[in-house]
Amino acid sequence: MFKKIFFVLVLVCLVSCNATKTPIRTTKSAPSSVRKPVVRNVRTRTDVKATRPAVAQRSTTRNNQNEVIESTSRTVVSNDVIGDYIYLYKNIAMNNMKVYGIPASIILAQGILESGAGRGDLAQTANNHFGIKCHAGWTGESVRHDDDASQECFRKYDDPGESFKDHALFLTGRGRYSTLFELDKDDYKAWAKGLRKAGYATDPRYPEKLITYIERYDLGQYDALVLGNKFVPTENRTVVRTVSNALAYDPNRTYHEVLKGDTLYSISKKYNVQVNDLKLKNNLSENTISIGQKLIVN
Repeated sequence: MFKKIFFVLVLVCLVSCNATKTPIRTTKSAPSSVRKPVVRNVRTRTDVKATRPAVAQRSTTRNNQNEVIESTSRTVVSNDVIGDYIYLYKNIAMNNMKVYGIPASIILAQGILESGAGRGDLAQTANNHFGIKCHAGWTGESVRHDDDASQECFRKYDDPGESFKDHALFLTGRGRYSTLFELDKDDYKAWAKGLRKAGYATDPRYPEKLITYIERYDLGQYDALVLGNKFVPTENRTVVRTVSNALAYDPNRTYHEVLKGDTLYSISKKYNVQVNDLKLKNNLSENTISIGQKLIVN
């Protein structure tokens, strides 16, 4: 009797256990929909993380991306090339501002645009950095170049400094630009618009392009230096290298740092070099120099 009862209990237990296992197994394997949100959430977070390095990379390389400058020729340059140009000619621009009253920011912006930051055809073949055509009365050398018409006559210079000086004489010597000199010297927006209105360029976006370069590279700081004003940097500007790779210190050259009381004449005597040679070596169009300025003397 006891054996029969034990056998029945074993059978009941086996049936009960099988009935319990079936729903547990079904619960584990069935609702894939329960698992999908978990997988989808993980994938979304992964995508976000994957995009962050790309965004950061764009941010860090933006300051040296290439751009095309369309003037008398089509030139592809980087921000570093433009920075080199600014570093090379900022002193000439400030000197010309002191002598002729043209904002240094406008001079540099026009030079960047018209010469393709010194890489354009006219700058390379004729040292013409401002796209100035021959016009009546020009007796100097010239080159032919396609612009508004085929094979137009453009002025040619022995060095870039002559081009910067002729640009200043061009603006100061023509009546149609006279209203520009009634403007404030630190009002680069008015100067940019005035140049276009006076007929310096036919491009309707000419003022906008000049203003963009002035604000992107903080060219207004050179106006402030000449005027003795405080300068506030533009937000989101492109930081220009203080000393560019292309203009790095050359140990094979001799340099002189301008001190208080120095003149080009006194420096020329000290190093036994002609004043004109000093000006050519340092791309100076005038005799004005600044304290702290480093001049190549040999």
